[in-house]
Amino acid sequence: MILKTLIKANPLLLFFIIFQLNAQQTDSLTRQFIMDIEIRPRAEYTSNYILPPNDSIDPYFYITQRNRISMQYAREKWLIKSDVQEIHLWDQNNKASKVGSINFYQLFLETKFKSFNFRLGRQSILLDNGRLFSDAPWAQQGRAHEGIRVMKYSKHISNDFFFLFTRNYNEEFEPSYSPVASNRYKYLLTNNFHYNSDRYFSFNSLNIVDFLKSTTSEEMYTRATTGGRIEFKTKQWYYTLNSYLQFGKNPKGQKLFAYYLQPEIRLTLKNSIWRLGAEIISGSNSSLATNESGDFDVLYGVTWKFNGNMNVFTRFPTDVGGKGLVNPYLFATIPINSKLSLRSDFHLFYNQYPLISNLGQPVSKFLGFENDFSMKYIPVRQLEINYAFSFYKSTESMKYLAKIQDQNKLALWSYLMISYSFNAVNTKHYKNSIR
Repeated sequence: MILKTLIKANPLLLFFIIFQLNAQQTDSLTRQFIMDIEIRPRAEYTSNYILPPNDSIDPYFYITQRNRISMQYAREKWLIKSDVQEIHLWDQNNKASKVGSINFYQLFLETKFKSFNFRLGRQSILLDNGRLFSDAPWAQQGRAHEGIRVMKYSKHISNDFFFLFTRNYNEEFEPSYSPVASNRYKYLLTNNFHYNSDRYFSFNSLNIVDFLKSTTSEEMYTRATTGGRIEFKTKQWYYTLNSYLQFGKNPKGQKLFAYYLQPEIRLTLKNSIWRLGAEIISGSNSSLATNESGDFDVLYGVTWKFNGNMNVFTRFPTDVGGKGLVNPYLFATIPINSKLSLRSDFHLFYNQYPLISNLGQPVSKFLGFENDFSMKYIPVRQLEINYAFSFYKSTESMKYLAKIQDQNKLALWSYLMISYSFNAVNTKHYKNSIR
């Protein structure tokens, strides 16, 4: 009513308002600075199995906390991204806290040239479903890589090329809390191609060549991994097949030929989501020559997402004795409401080839089963609470793998994690603006 009266008194005011609205719509963002802060403490309890940082105490209780400051400064054709994080550790050996790591999780410059984007520096990398390349979001330190990323995107197709490297990193803090110290390559080349039809079908291709330092000499070996994943989707059903071949030479200098398969189906109902699938990670048959290997390496992905929250099998081929892994699984997710969801993951574990006992006899391939129960609660947008309880029931065969301390008892793991994140600064500047 007041605005209507003013317009009647001065008709030029209507023209001025329309002009201002149009100016605001056509203004372009010239620069922006964003700062986000995250505080993420997590308490963990383990019993009867070995999980870093614990290697001797049982049961074991410890707390870690990640404090991360994420900053981004963007102009029209480039941006600078910086994530600084500090990780604290409290455990049974050290009642007082100690600093596990102070590090850059990410620090990169990204710019655009014609239709390509270039990213230079330390950066997190998540490709496809995270099986071979993941940013490891659950880990307090995360995972990052250093190098150059070239990106090309269109409506249905994306194509990324990476040249990555490692160097001698600061050893003042614990390597287990560094986002880059776990990378095992000297140089790495990767191409990731993705096609999405926007309807029923998508396809992802991943080709990787990594140059590895020898474990016994100064020599360097070359290993290649190639394959991809296809997806078919309907309203309720989802089907996927993930498959890779790996060949060349491993860090031991052995001639390598290995493979990975993951078929899965998913059913989405009104009140639940069900996933049934299996992972097959190849191992070495005892009939192979000593200079040959069939051990597939899952490279720089995450294992808990696929092989159980407890990470009983996370380092390949070490954690499976070089005999491969067959892991049928059934996952169920039940959303209670918009803020609370429950999940149950069930895994069976088998060796592809049998382990050999101390008497030189093959033992059962069945290693045991794991069940993971988890809860996610988001009471407000800035706060997320996660709780999980997991147990692993071993068979006698597990005594030949250094993961479970007593195969006749349940192995337990539980955690409670609280993540609080908020935006501290968000400044914007526009062209032709009186803001």
